[in-house]
Amino acid sequence: MRDDSGDRAAGPAAADLLAWYDDHARDMPWRVGPKDRAAQLRPDPYRVWLSEVMLQQTTVAAVTEYFRRFTARWPNVAALAAAADGDVMGEWAGLGYYARARNLLKCARAVVADHGGVFPDTREGLLSLPGIGPYTAAAVASIAFDRAEVVVDGNVERVMARVYDVHTPLPTAKPELTVLAAALTPEVRPGDYAQAVMDLGATICTPKSPACGICPWRAPCLARVRGTAAMLPKKLPKKPKPVRFGIAYVVRRADGAWLLERRPDKGLLGGMLGWPGSEWIEAVPEAAPPMQAEWSEVPAEALHTFTHFHLRLRVHVAEVAIEAAPEAGAFLPAGEFRPSDLPTVMRKAFDLAQSTFDNDG
Repeated sequence: MRDDSGDRAAGPAAADLLAWYDDHARDMPWRVGPKDRAAQLRPDPYRVWLSEVMLQQTTVAAVTEYFRRFTARWPNVAALAAAADGDVMGEWAGLGYYARARNLLKCARAVVADHGGVFPDTREGLLSLPGIGPYTAAAVASIAFDRAEVVVDGNVERVMARVYDVHTPLPTAKPELTVLAAALTPEVRPGDYAQAVMDLGATICTPKSPACGICPWRAPCLARVRGTAAMLPKKLPKKPKPVRFGIAYVVRRADGAWLLERRPDKGLLGGMLGWPGSEWIEAVPEAAPPMQAEWSEVPAEALHTFTHFHLRLRVHVAEVAIEAAPEAGAFLPAGEFRPSDLPTVMRKAFDLAQSTFDNDG
């Protein structure tokens, strides 16, 4: 719960934060900054939406290059809606949380089919689109359409917990922090304000060693006054992640083609290219290889961590003749295979297999 003991001269003011943002806004390829707005430029809802989907559980640094590639290849929602599923999944490879890419396509196609290629300009309208939840709807409504919606991500939660000295641990504190954030959201420039709070959390009110001395909300911040900023926000202890095991079969044909399969649309890595193999379970699995071959096991495992578990993937490799026929998957010609189209865990398996092939050669 919040500790409100002690008086303070004044609570945080949106105007103070906006004045700071006008001078210190981060430069991002999807953002229309304060100077751009002064020149009457408006945010593109497509670019705002795309960036918000990409940024879910992913850092700005990781997203930036993906965003540039996506918007160069598909500059508007109509172009994305017309894209082939495999092309989009391939461009998304490595960014993780692949359900986002599937929902991205569903949403783009709904905007084109049901809304004439124009994004709804309200939170309620945006929520009607597939793949858009409360946070994304609020963020797009606020940033793209200047609606006074409450936008709360991890940065905002941290800022609110410190400004108001909230000691309730996350995620229990989420509703309380949202109420506090709502009370500060202004009717004037709400889109800039939403981005300003996130920038404040990302650049000054950081998880470790917050730069309180240069914070525009330094004076009214209760955690700074009480010396509790470094310990906030508090979090409930995380449960240890289980370990799962799996097998990946990597086959290279004599002409350089690779044996791949596209995973089912639903489930982990849905719709992505990958190597044939076993299920991922909490015991060492047994799985028949996808074809008859002389198999050898790579003397290392592909290790990867997902949201809910750690994976240890044993990699088996084989080289086969051109006439060899697989029982699962299909060969992709060498000229059409891009390792970058693989999700990260499959790329790790490929790197191990490739090193084995190179050593054998």
